[in-house]
Amino acid sequence: MNEGLIPGRYAKALYKYATEQKESDAVYGQMKKLALSYAAEPALRKAVCNKFLPTADKEKVLLSAASANDDSCLSKFIKLVFDHNREDFMRDIALAYQKIYRDANNIAQVEIVTAHNMGDDQLSKIVEVVEQQLKGKKIEQTTRVDANLIGGFVIKADDQILDASIKNELKKLRLQLLSK
Repeated sequence: MNEGLIPGRYAKALYKYATEQKESDAVYGQMKKLALSYAAEPALRKAVCNKFLPTADKEKVLLSAASANDDSCLSKFIKLVFDHNREDFMRDIALAYQKIYRDANNIAQVEIVTAHNMGDDQLSKIVEVVEQQLKGKKIEQTTRVDANLIGGFVIKADDQILDASIKNELKKLRLQLLSK
């Protein structure tokens, strides 16, 4: 079966259940933490898929990684996932849930990459321009510094990329010179 199909179905079911329980916002935060935990600790996947560990322990590990309570909507969902032997899809389910939530709540994921740390004034101006371009979408932004850009910035907003870096300008100039 398609590996994207299973996480998508489970994520839709979780979103629907969490919305009915009025916990969709909390589950969104928990799924973000869970996905970050998987990224930060590769051994998490091995522990969750380990056949020799008791299921209850694996459930506690996932709840802890997501910062969720035992009586939460996510707790019940995790039990369902283990009942159906789909625990190896938990990271993908977390990512799929985040996408479903952002789509349903009109949220754009924006990453701003700069060559050096920007002041709050500069950053807020960039965010303001991005908000205007995204026409009413809420923005969930992350920033990071990449010295390889030399100067300028790169903005990634969902599927769009604006590369206003000196590195990119030098690359374009090099290509122009090579084509002549």
